[in-house]
Amino acid sequence: MTAMILKGKDADWEIVCGLEIHCQIISKSKIYSGASTHYGSEVNENVSFVDAGMPGMLPTLNEQCVYQAVKTGLALNCHINQYSAFARKNYFYADLPQGYQITQDKFPLVGEGKVEIELEDGSKKEIGIERIHIEQDAAKSIHDISPTKTFIDLNRCGVGLMELVTKPDFRSPEEAGAFLKKLRSIVRYLGTCDGNMDEGSMRCDASVSIRKVGETTLRPRAEMKNVNSVKFAMQAIEYEARRQLELYDNGEVMEQQTRKFDAVKGITEFLRKKEFADDYRYFPEPDLLPLVLSDEYIANIKKEMPELPDEKKHRFVEKLGLTPYDAEVICEDKETAAFFEEAAQGHDAKKTANWLMGDFFAMLNEKKLSLSESPISAKNLGSLVELVSKNVINGKTAKDVFVIMAETGKAPEVIVEEKGLKQVTDTSAIEKIVDEVLASSADNVAAYKAGKVNLMGWFVGQVMKASQGKANPAVVNQLLKQKLG
Repeated sequence: MTAMILKGKDADWEIVCGLEIHCQIISKSKIYSGASTHYGSEVNENVSFVDAGMPGMLPTLNEQCVYQAVKTGLALNCHINQYSAFARKNYFYADLPQGYQITQDKFPLVGEGKVEIELEDGSKKEIGIERIHIEQDAAKSIHDISPTKTFIDLNRCGVGLMELVTKPDFRSPEEAGAFLKKLRSIVRYLGTCDGNMDEGSMRCDASVSIRKVGETTLRPRAEMKNVNSVKFAMQAIEYEARRQLELYDNGEVMEQQTRKFDAVKGITEFLRKKEFADDYRYFPEPDLLPLVLSDEYIANIKKEMPELPDEKKHRFVEKLGLTPYDAEVICEDKETAAFFEEAAQGHDAKKTANWLMGDFFAMLNEKKLSLSESPISAKNLGSLVELVSKNVINGKTAKDVFVIMAETGKAPEVIVEEKGLKQVTDTSAIEKIVDEVLASSADNVAAYKAGKVNLMGWFVGQVMKASQGKANPAVVNQLLKQKLG
């Protein structure tokens, strides 16, 4: 059971939530102009006359943005509409120089679809997608430079957006969080959006209402605008649901409204009354023709689709023997999955996954490095796994070698050779050390034979110490058991 039930004074209530997610489309130029989309440029550097809303400037549709949106729609099991059309959404604000936004209204590029999410308790749920339409982004308003003025950076104005609208299928913050993570992973695999919520290239509006358990009609909702992290989206949904419950319990009226989430205070705050579609006075965009896609165009994009997270996860479990949990963690990020596959090539995949999720991730966290900055390459991590598998070194020595690899970036076989760390597997050489340890530990030998079998660990430790950690532990254990009877 994933639904979040709220206990009211007289009844139990459930959350009804839908998401609108804006994903900036990866494209070198903007959706209706040739201006650059490069992130981090100087303020107002990437601005064309079209973006600035100069009179007489005409938009030209960027085909790459269409391609990216269709690709995303196919990955989300959506219907691709061969006929779509553009519309003007009219509103006046300083971040929109034209005074309107070129978007899609009644005829979106991508129609209905569905995505399956998996919750932490292992349960699964299907989330419906209502549509994905493409549109232009607004400029960035900067409020913290002056106490009395708002500054506008037009670099983002006109950047292509995919707006994904879900059905109101979420019944808990956890479900919404799982969907956002899944979507972010998919668009990153596709290369259609970088998914960087902290940079604003993926933003979430969450519409939240509550209703008594058993009710089928929808009550007035509040929409939280531009939430920029999965964690904050979950916090905003839960806070808003509890705020609405308090209103109903007190007999107050819940008005449809737009709110913002204050991440510092952990609360939602009123912005304005919620707009309705009529408020935007949509009408057909006169400067852009309807978009018509051929069967061949859509079929060619299908052929180019990469292996997606769910498919890769299934393959890692079925073909490589990973646990579902390990596969889930590794496949969430495209770069991590690629790193793992390279490291595991020709080696024990399960052992490689253990090293990756254990010592390797810990090393990156400790050094505050991204995967691309790792001093240990995928090839070298795989080589370390192989050295242990072939008994060239034992597990304890491997951890020591790993530390040196992280410090120097050297290949493990080079470190083993330089440090003389090869494991001793010669039974006669190990037997000699075992005999010496037993001969010098007559009291413990007698105690072991008298029943203190837990001394076996002590004997193993003494032999390993005498061999400087190079003796094969399996051979050591075997010989000790033979000689101690």
